[in-house]
Amino acid sequence: MIEEKGILFILSGPSGVGKGTVRKSLFEQSTDLRYSISMTTRGAREGETDGVDYFFKSRDEFERLIAEGKLLEHAEYVGNYYGTPREYVEETLENGKDVFLEIEVQGALQVKQNFPQGVFIFLIPPSLEELKDRIVSRGTETEEKVKNRLHTAREEIEMMDAYDYVVVNDEVDNAVKKVQSIVMSEHCKRERVAKQYKKALEAGQS
Repeated sequence: MIEEKGILFILSGPSGVGKGTVRKSLFEQSTDLRYSISMTTRGAREGETDGVDYFFKSRDEFERLIAEGKLLEHAEYVGNYYGTPREYVEETLENGKDVFLEIEVQGALQVKQNFPQGVFIFLIPPSLEELKDRIVSRGTETEEKVKNRLHTAREEIEMMDAYDYVVVNDEVDNAVKKVQSIVMSEHCKRERVAKQYKKALEAGQS
C-alpha cells in the first residue's frame, strides 16, 4: 500500500476575480480537501470557534510565531494580524490530506518563498473589462476605488509567472472542474508517485 502525503494547493488571483466563490463551490463538491485555517489576532466573533473558524492568538503570541518562522505567510489588516500557520498545514499533509489555501497574491508569493513545494494556481478573469464589471456590480466601491483595484489587478496579473497553473474564471463550474483536474493530475505526477512507491517497495523488503 502506497502511503501518500497530502499536497498544499494555493488558489490566488486579483481581488474581485471570484476566488471565494470558486473555493466555496469546490468544497461543496470535493470532500477530501481540507481548508487551511488562518490565524488572527482579532477577537472571536459570536458563533466563531477557535481551531475551526480561525486560530485566535494574542498579538505577542502572533509576533513570536512570526519571529520563529512558524507562519507560511502573514499580513496586517485594519490593526490585526492574519496568517497561515505552518504547523497545522504540515501536520494535515503528513496525515495524507490535501490542504487548500485561498489567498491574495502577495500572501501567495510569501507562501511560495516559505513552502515552494506547494502547487500554485492563478485564477484570472476572462478580461479586465469583465473584472471591472464584477467589481462595479458589487456596488460597494467608489469610482476611484474601482480604478485603483483595476490598476492593482493589472500589476498582479503580471506576476502570473510565479504560478504553476492558470485557470480562467469564465464560469464558476468550469473553473472548479479545472481546479479538480489539477488536484488529480498532481497526485498522478511521476516524481510524486515514484517516490512513494519506492518507499513502499523498500518497506516490503525489510
